[in-house]
Amino acid sequence: MTSSAGPLLVYLHGFNSSPKSRKVSELRDLLPELAPEVELVVPELGFDPEQALTRASEAVASAGDRPVGLIGSSMGGFYASVLSARLNIRAALVNPAAWPCRLLQDHLGPQHNPYTGEDYELTPAHTAKLEAMEPGGAVDRRNLFILVQTADETLDYREVLAKHPGSMTWIQPGGDHRFQRFERVVPAILAFLFRGSFR
Repeated sequence: MTSSAGPLLVYLHGFNSSPKSRKVSELRDLLPELAPEVELVVPELGFDPEQALTRASEAVASAGDRPVGLIGSSMGGFYASVLSARLNIRAALVNPAAWPCRLLQDHLGPQHNPYTGEDYELTPAHTAKLEAMEPGGAVDRRNLFILVQTADETLDYREVLAKHPGSMTWIQPGGDHRFQRFERVVPAILAFLFRGSFR
């Protein structure tokens, strides 16, 4: 049973994903055994960057005075780094997008989210919003735990390591963008995010 006084874990999903993603399902299965005190919140971010960051911020704010930590996957990893910089909170970035404003240049135009069924148009205005969010040197590298798999077919894992040198890292040879065997790293993520907060 989750305690309302326990830590809050906010999971930020990736581009064209949703709270129904596989990693979210794995977290929901794992947390009752690994850390029943932790409450998991997974906001549906949508495709607009400003809306996504607002929804993510509101989820973090719902923690009140409880300990709070972030997990961000892919695009969600970028949003997690932005919030980490703005709010001085810990974040685990899983195969994160280092420079999404550049990455999405090749995906402008009609888009379809297979999880939500939503059809929309990705425009240069969206990438400009992402560029404006860049936290730059405001990120405290001690607040980041970067987890990457080297065979990620979507993102070059070396970009995020170069962007946040000195952060704690977990570099796994092979794998893919979904992050194979995500369940193996969840205990290490919880230990980083909530050091001393439970058990």
